[in-house]
Amino acid sequence: MYLYNSLSHKKELFTPNDPKLVKMYTCGPTVYHYAHIGNLRTYIMEDVLEKALRYMGYPVKRVMNITDVGHLASDADSGEDKMLKGARREHKTVMEIAKYYTDAFFSDCEKLNIKRPDVVQPATGCIDEFIKIISGLLDKGFAYVAGGNVYFDTSKLEKYYVFNDHDEDDLAVGVREGVEEDTNKRNKNDFVLWFTKSKFEDQALKWDSPWGVGYPGWHIECSGISMKYLGEDLDIHAGGIDNAFPHHTNEIAQSESYFGHKWCNYWFHVHHLNTEAGKMSKSKGEFLTVSLLESKGYDPMAYRLFCLQSHYRRNLVFSWENLDNAVVAYDKLISKIAALKPEGEVEQESFAKLKERFVSALNGDLNTSLAVTALYDVLKAKCSDATKLAALADFDRVLSLNLLKAAEGYRKKQAQEEAACADPEIDALVAARTAAKQERNFAEADRIRDELKARGIEIIDTPQGAKWRKV
Repeated sequence: MYLYNSLSHKKELFTPNDPKLVKMYTCGPTVYHYAHIGNLRTYIMEDVLEKALRYMGYPVKRVMNITDVGHLASDADSGEDKMLKGARREHKTVMEIAKYYTDAFFSDCEKLNIKRPDVVQPATGCIDEFIKIISGLLDKGFAYVAGGNVYFDTSKLEKYYVFNDHDEDDLAVGVREGVEEDTNKRNKNDFVLWFTKSKFEDQALKWDSPWGVGYPGWHIECSGISMKYLGEDLDIHAGGIDNAFPHHTNEIAQSESYFGHKWCNYWFHVHHLNTEAGKMSKSKGEFLTVSLLESKGYDPMAYRLFCLQSHYRRNLVFSWENLDNAVVAYDKLISKIAALKPEGEVEQESFAKLKERFVSALNGDLNTSLAVTALYDVLKAKCSDATKLAALADFDRVLSLNLLKAAEGYRKKQAQEEAACADPEIDALVAARTAAKQERNFAEADRIRDELKARGIEIIDTPQGAKWRKV
């Protein structure tokens, strides 16, 4: 499998440190509000990556954090904690907010067929691990205490920004518009490892530490949770492209400084879901959620297909028209699968050729667009229906579009509609029209059609014969 590695800026053959276990870490949600569908695009593509690796035969251990403390409103370690912001908005405690929105997040994941990671760890459960790492960084000279807080010293690194080359001024988060510079920092790009009450008196969650009562910064939690469950090295770290800087950059800085060696081999970044007005964001007021899509009658599987139709390294533009197109595509796909009958034997040679195309799409930097195209290749293939159904079920282990389940539901719905419309008199007239057409008595066929139309009955000619429905 070839994957684009954000660290090297090129596609690389994926080679895990240990073929017996792929160690995968994915950044989880900050549970202060619902996840919007832009957030969930990232989780969908990470889900496909994990399932593709398992499909290829790799055992995977995937770990994900839940951020329930320490994520401030600004990348520059300023503004209030997002969790406290959520608690104030809803007049609840921080932990009540965390529990509610964690449950809501996994409910959305379930609707979208996103597999729950093997390990899910809230940040508040690993405070001791964070303190241990921070203490180690202080001992090694990579951190310092100033104004009651503990900061990582980026001047001790040979290269700080690893995902792209930038000038130091471009990385000056302390002087971005609307951000007040932290005068405790020795360098513009230094970041907080541990906050104390000297900065935030009203912080809801606080713990004792060698540096005073306080709480961890956002960046240290992912390093600490990864180390706890996956050890000193990672195969793949995944997340949204907006996390590349500063979050993932800071993770690399602190983790490699703590260990003294390279930490993660492959970085997998999913690009933005934009609206026609720009990047989707919770801060812009009303935002799109899975529940909102459902309330408008959309199947979450249509949204999953919408995401899979585009490559993960391309920005995807959401509009209702684009989603409607995905609905049409999904419904047509399911109707075609529903027409297949489990007849004949699975033809192994044909199955292998179909699978080869699907695997090739996955191996080409997780090209889900081509993987979806492989589904249509199956439907057009000259082989038994049993072979087609076996291939579709196999591919859906990765795509997770509920293909066979939805097709079965489609067939049952059709049968129910046909049963509800059963009428011996109408059936007899439709049969008489068919007989008239076969005898080339088109005048009689048209007369019967017009009679039925006057009674509110529409005849639909299909390859399987004439059907009717009330209009």
